[in-house]
Amino acid sequence: MSFAADSRTDGARPRPRGALGRLMSEPMGATGAVLVALFIAVALFAPLIAPYDPLALDIPAKLQGPSLAHPAGTDQLGRDTLSRLIYGARTALAIAMGATGAAGVIGLALGMMAGYGPRWLDGALMLVLDSLASLPMILFALAVITVLGPSATTLVFVIILVSISGYARLVRAQTLGLANAEFIQAERTMGASNLRILFRHLMPNVVGPLLIVLSMDVPVVIMLEAGLSYLNLGIRPPVPSWGNILYDGYSSLRQQPALVIAAGVPLVLSTIGFTFLGEGLRDALDPRLKGGGP
Repeated sequence: MSFAADSRTDGARPRPRGALGRLMSEPMGATGAVLVALFIAVALFAPLIAPYDPLALDIPAKLQGPSLAHPAGTDQLGRDTLSRLIYGARTALAIAMGATGAAGVIGLALGMMAGYGPRWLDGALMLVLDSLASLPMILFALAVITVLGPSATTLVFVIILVSISGYARLVRAQTLGLANAEFIQAERTMGASNLRILFRHLMPNVVGPLLIVLSMDVPVVIMLEAGLSYLNLGIRPPVPSWGNILYDGYSSLRQQPALVIAAGVPLVLSTIGFTFLGEGLRDALDPRLKGGGP
């Protein structure tokens, strides 16, 4: 009897095939994927979507409430808040995804070297990684920014430096667990080189858990960037950033409270989107976590 016949007899709904199918079949994963795709689209097409120049001043129109002309109102300099939020998405995602992506690539390389390399290399790398892991993120970021000055480059550098350790340790643990697996032993017996084993067999098996962690760390970095920009230690005005837009809203809270709400909405939605995407990726890449079979 065919599988299709069994499915009709049992009345069971066939499971989607492939990680993408499993991701989009779950409400949480699909919601996260849609929100993240929406934010990426907004960031990429900001010049086409924004109704106004985010830097254009219009003092007579300052601190206006939401209206048809300005759906999210205006700030204390008359700049359109919606346009600044749209361009702020470009700033936030460029820093968060760029920094976490770079840290993930470096952590992947170091973790695989530590997990599959000789013991002396593992010990040396772990000593460096443990030292980096001991640095408190916020205090370290404040110290580096104080020395180098607030800028997007400094912020990306700090995020990469404090994130590498966690990613490398995750990849190292995954690599150690796979290094003595039967299929790896078989490859060694057949004379496969270390590079072939690393890139052909180990990397595809450790990338999945790393992607899950990366997707969940993106909102953390977005919040870090927004918090430092709020304190005037991150992205400097007049460049649009969700953090400095939130500060402008706080400064004008009594005159126009809608500005704070408008600045907080994208922060909340981006956190929900990337968190849901991470949860969905975890279930899609390893269905056994939800009780399903392989």
